[in-house]
Amino acid sequence: MSQVVAANLVGLVVVALLLLALSAGARDPAGRTAVVLTAVGYLAVAIPLGVVAGLRRQGATVTWLRADRPPAPEEAARALRLPADVALVVGAVWLGGGLLVGVVGALASEFPLVGLRLALAAWLGGVVTAGHSYLLTLRLSRRVTARALAAHPPAGAPVLGVRPRLLLTWAISSGVPLVGLTLLFLDPSNPAGPEEGAVVGLVVVSLVVGVVSTHLTARAVGVPLRDLRRAVQRVGGGDHDVRLRVDDAGEIGLLQEGVNSMVAGLAERERLRDLFGRHVGTTVAQRALATGVSLGGELRTVAALFVDIAGSTSLVRRTGPEQMVGLLNRFFAIVVDTVEDEGGLVNKFEGDAALCVFGAPADHPDPAGAALRAARRICTAVAAAGEVDVGVGVAAGPVWAGQVGAARRLEYTVIGDPVNEAARLTELAKDHPGRAVASEAAVLTAAPGEAVHWAPGAAVELRGRDEPTQTWALTIG
Repeated sequence: MSQVVAANLVGLVVVALLLLALSAGARDPAGRTAVVLTAVGYLAVAIPLGVVAGLRRQGATVTWLRADRPPAPEEAARALRLPADVALVVGAVWLGGGLLVGVVGALASEFPLVGLRLALAAWLGGVVTAGHSYLLTLRLSRRVTARALAAHPPAGAPVLGVRPRLLLTWAISSGVPLVGLTLLFLDPSNPAGPEEGAVVGLVVVSLVVGVVSTHLTARAVGVPLRDLRRAVQRVGGGDHDVRLRVDDAGEIGLLQEGVNSMVAGLAERERLRDLFGRHVGTTVAQRALATGVSLGGELRTVAALFVDIAGSTSLVRRTGPEQMVGLLNRFFAIVVDTVEDEGGLVNKFEGDAALCVFGAPADHPDPAGAALRAARRICTAVAAAGEVDVGVGVAAGPVWAGQVGAARRLEYTVIGDPVNEAARLTELAKDHPGRAVASEAAVLTAAPGEAVHWAPGAAVELRGRDEPTQTWALTIG
């Protein structure tokens, strides 16, 4: 309220300077006194009536604010019109005052045009006052605007955009003073022109009004833009918990709401990508997000690692299902960390077993060597934990890698002889002291230096294969 009173004082100063420069020209001091008393009496009656009119126009806003509840759509729309309502009431008060003072001035002066001068001066002051009242109320009512927009986000055309605000600022800081100066020089009752002091005073007031109105408009636009810039910087840094308070009913509010929607979408996408990556593997998820998913695949040379817990049936009987789940999670944590650290993919979990792939979907410089190192590390870590006993099989060769399933439900997998071979070697490994057995193809295609950890074993005919497989077993020590 104090800011609106200040805006009215600015308008009164503008009117006083215009009246001083235009020279009321009343017949006598008594006539000028009548004009002043009329203006004072009018303000004494009009200001309370204006307050009542403003409260009636915004009665719905006061009601839901006092009730501390979300507003209905029509109540929110009315609250967004608060600055315009205040400016409208102030403008109506000054319009009526200009008419009344103009009539009294015409009757009290020997020149009827004096009444027109008084009315014009009052109306110009009213334009300045109504404009400043709008800008001040717009700033002071941001919390009310934020609560209204929180219940009903902005949509469609803005209530008062940035361009109209800038035009309003120009009108009250430049347009009104220029019109006033023009009237001073066009006054037919004063052919000698206005006094120097009146012109200088009007220019000074114009400068002050221009600074105040420009400052209000700059804050109304600059502060939200600064918050938007900071929010975008935080989002760029990976913070998806950013939320802006939507406290503007114009284009800036639409931008604030748009940023909030964008951040919410990014956060949802990040959650889906994390969930997707946990189910299919990080590399598969990244590739699917980059290129899309479809049925089909490609032929690749990979290394397959199959790991299985030995004696799981008797183990679940001893521990119970709930404890078995915890044991499996700890075991699979070792497998996942080791495989991903070596650049592989845990393709799928099969009960108490897991199939891991090196060389698909992403290329790997040494898939066989990475699979053999992972097998060694898994055996060492599981033995150190002492909770389960495992068998690990490693094989290498060409496979088909890609999506299988239906258009609405896909799964990334690898299909080929090395996968079946690794699964069969796992059964042999459970009976070997080192608990890991690899095919000769995997050991020989690995980078130099890895073969020293493996020793040649027997050639065995694995179930489902027509030719014997030369095995290599992990050495102990």
